[in-house]
Amino acid sequence: MTFPPFLFETAALILGLVLGSFYNVCIHRTLAGQSVVWPGSHCPKCGHNLSWWENIPVLSYIFLRGKCRSCQESISLRYPTVEILSGLLAAAFAYRFGPTLEWGVYMVVIGLLLVASFIDLDRFILPDVITLPGAVFVWLAAWLVLPIGWQDSLLGAGIGSGIFLALQQGYRLIKGVHGLGTGDIKLMLMLGGLVGWQGLPVMILLSSLSGLLVSLVWLWRDASKGMKTAIPFGPFLSLGTVATLLFGDVIWQWYLGI
Repeated sequence: MTFPPFLFETAALILGLVLGSFYNVCIHRTLAGQSVVWPGSHCPKCGHNLSWWENIPVLSYIFLRGKCRSCQESISLRYPTVEILSGLLAAAFAYRFGPTLEWGVYMVVIGLLLVASFIDLDRFILPDVITLPGAVFVWLAAWLVLPIGWQDSLLGAGIGSGIFLALQQGYRLIKGVHGLGTGDIKLMLMLGGLVGWQGLPVMILLSSLSGLLVSLVWLWRDASKGMKTAIPFGPFLSLGTVATLLFGDVIWQWYLGI
């Protein structure tokens, strides 16, 4: 069955927005140590059970002016941010890969990365319950669906996580402290497996550049803390991976053409 491109991308956008609402539940309840499946959607501050029209992605936030209808407490900007990112990424991957099983695999990965990234931003933790099953899922997808193939996927996972393990231990030996979390190493099992060993140079470069840019902005805003301010790297690894999947071939062609 074929879909007109614009129709499929629009459907992907809507699906992404809806899934983004679920990702918000996963993020909040994981941080709060609560069940993801029970109870139903409610205000985390007053317990007000949300009506269906209070659960519409992005629009409900706008209609409610960013406040709970019951207690009038502010709703975190994280909620519409996650929904918008989920919708835009779903549409972007739909445009890039079309209505294929490959797109379906990337939709699962997008969800895992969004949840993991926002947890990392809040707590500097990348939960094993996301990274390790994600690594297994990616390897199975590479074996069954993705064009990368399971051999290149395993090499990417091994080399990627190995590089970050070496960086962690090297920094510890030189500085006496951990400068890189073990969660990032485990995340690289998934991300390296997703881009393969061929995509690692571009992915690591893009992740490092985006992380450096944010660090410099942070330093400019508060120079008193210097470069000792801790910044979670998981979101930047996720960003670099998404950019590599969407634009990696274009980047390589540009580089080889120089």
